[in-house]
Amino acid sequence: QVQLVESGGGLVQAGASLRLSCAASGRTFSIYNIGWFRQAPGKEREVVAGISWSGADTNYADSVKGRFTISRDNAKNTVTLQMNSLKPDDTAVYSCAADLSREKVRMGRADYWGQGTQVTVSS
Repeated sequence: QVQLVESGGGLVQAGASLRLSCAASGRTFSIYNIGWFRQAPGKEREVVAGISWSGADTNYADSVKGRFTISRDNAKNTVTLQMNSLKPDDTAVYSCAADLSREKVRMGRADYWGQGTQVTVSS
């Protein structure tokens, strides 16, 4: 089993940066694919970025390409989402998720989820 805890959210102005962290418990973290998701009020949850268990493969939503970067440090059991040039449309609760199947992560059907961290971007 994997337990996930997100941190790093906050209130920032448009154009600023934030760095979100997803800390995982469990000795087998390094075999899990990880995704970052977000859900804004009244909207469906959407995948923001994903990273394979090895860190070799990453994917991003079109809306964040070139602004967000996902990375992982398996030695520290953490996955980071660096968010630059933030926009008001990026306002949402951001959650990380883990699964052995990368496809399940992409589809938002991962087995393990964190509680989320709020990101608010003011204009």
